[in-house]
Formats: sequence, C-alpha cells, structure tokens
Amino acid sequence: MVKVVGIDPGLAGTGIGVVEGSRNEILGYSFGSISTDAKDPIHFRLHTIYSKILDFLCEQQPDYVVIEDIYSLEKYPGSGIMLGKVSGVLLVAAYKAGLDVEEIPVREVKKIVSGNGSADKYQMERAVRNILKHGEPIRPFHASDALGLALTGYYRYKRRL
Repeated sequence: MVKVVGIDPGLAGTGIGVVEGSRNEILGYSFGSISTDAKDPIHFRLHTIYSKILDFLCEQQPDYVVIEDIYSLEKYPGSGIMLGKVSGVLLVAAYKAGLDVEEIPVREVKKIVSGNGSADKYQMERAVRNILKHGEPIRPFHASDALGLALTGYYRYKRRL
C-alpha cells in the first residue's frame, strides 16, 4: 500500500490531497485545504500553514509528499515571492516530519493528469474527478489541484515498487 500527499501552496488557501493505493489500483483518497485570514499578519499566516501541515503529515505518515513547484508570472512578481514563502514552510514541514518530498512543475502535473500541459482549473478538476470516479465537483480548486499532485506522485512512486 502506498500513500501520497499532494500539496498546492497558497497563502489564502493551501490545498491538500491524499491518494492511497496498491501497485495496481487507487483504493482511497481524501482532500481538503488550509485557509488563512487576509487580516492576519503574514508571519502568523505562514505559521498557521506550517503547523497545520506538519501536524497533518505527522499524523498521516505518507510514503511520499509532492508539492507544486512554484513559478512567477512577470506581471505579478509579488505573487511568486509570496508563493515561495508558502512553499518554503511546506518544504520545512515535510522535512521536519521526516518525509520524502519532491517539487513538481504544474505543467507536468497537468500533462500527466489531463493530457494537456495547458489545462485550466476546470479541465484539471474534471480530469481528477474522472480518474478518482468522484461524482461531485471537488472544491476548492486548490484541493483538486492537490489531488492532481498526489496522483502524479502516486504514478511516479508506484513505478519504483
């Protein structure tokens, strides 16, 4: 049995997806998100994300953790810097929990999960839902993105078995 956690970094909402399976099939999954309040100072919000994800990872003890490799759009460099801060606390939490962690670019996840490296949020969510045979929309989108990361990690990890 393999358990993979995917994490989609975000200051307002960090998505979390968990995929469990054997070598041949996915046997279970779950998803959620960590939200922070825009009124709180950045250091408090980062600490909230760090402490909640650390507790979650210590409780789950996955075999593998996949975090979306952040990128920055030239038009919005501040967003890239902030995502870098969030990604940093997530990486430290995974390290602190003693887990294997890898960052994967979003275009790669989109290509693997949906077949289209330029898929939008709706296409990705539908692809994830289809793979998992989940009937209802997966919200927030951060959670479906995290499940896409977890699926990508699961496919990579099971090749090692």
